Amino acid sequence: MDDKIATAAEAHEADALPRRKDVHTDDAAPRRDVLPESVTQTPFEQKSPAEWAYERLILYIQNFEEQLDEEHEVAMGFAGGEAGVLQIEGLGYFDPDIVTFYGTDETGARTQLIQHVSQLSVILSAQPKETEQEEPRRIGFRLARELGAT
Repeated sequence: MDDKIATAAEAHEADALPRRKDVHTDDAAPRRDVLPESVTQTPFEQKSPAEWAYERLILYIQNFEEQLDEEHEVAMGFAGGEAGVLQIEGLGYFDPDIVTFYGTDETGARTQLIQHVSQLSVILSAQPKETEQEEPRRIGFRLARELGAT
């Protein structure tokens, strides 16, 4: 039996730490049950809803990009609206409760979506990269580097 007895303080601390769990039908799918220290060093109760949503979006985008080939980039579709698909070029937040997405739409027009965290519902999709680009742009990895620096 491998049961560990925790003190009340340890149990409370463990309950306050953010957790993540993903289960897939494909055993080779990336697993991200352990969160980076940059996300867990500040208790999530001390983060605004916008900052907390921003950090988690970064992790999801980076994980999605890790599964793409060199011919595709991550794009984002927005559920419940007419916003269409956005080729992600930037992501930000404005405390306490706004998340914003920067990029280009299907026609190539510069686009920015500003969304309240309570309305956040996105679909990540693989879109062919622009043909004149040598390498795909990986916004998730850039965002993750920035997250580690904060």
